[in-house]
Amino acid sequence: MTSSLRTGAVAVAALAAALALTACGSDDASKDSGADSAASATPGAGGDKGSGESTGSGATDAAALEGTWVGLTDAKNVTVSIAGGKVALVADQSVCQGDVKDMGGEPMLALKCTGGSTDRTMGAIDSVDGTKLVLSWDGGVKDALTKADPGKLPSGMPSLPDVADLPEVPAP
Repeated sequence: MTSSLRTGAVAVAALAAALALTACGSDDASKDSGADSAASATPGAGGDKGSGESTGSGATDAAALEGTWVGLTDAKNVTVSIAGGKVALVADQSVCQGDVKDMGGEPMLALKCTGGSTDRTMGAIDSVDGTKLVLSWDGGVKDALTKADPGKLPSGMPSLPDVADLPEVPAP
């Protein structure tokens, strides 16, 4: 019981963090030149002139990673939110934060997780196309995520039980 309640609380916190991070961004490209982005890719790294998608050469524009990405890995919720070169991740019972780092012209996600989890501390971008993001983590986990609409809760995710369905928690 306590485990499902804790997992539900982590999921709610993840969604709140994801919404907060995406609300801070701007959809108006004319206001965001990208010049101040700490996550901008190295010039000449084989990018595709700013479309923000993976190219045939394997280079990824870090701007394509911006936003909130959600999905299920091993039947557990995974939420990754990226804004201004900062990353927040909630997966299973881990909460992680870190940065988008330029590793030899390729952006990677470098995170530190609470509780000592090491499953998702260094993530490589396998692919990103504006609606789907695939990450491979050094811990062996692979996440296939879908971009969430800004300001909206993701659909297709498991719901929390009604409060009336939860048993009484005994007093300590």
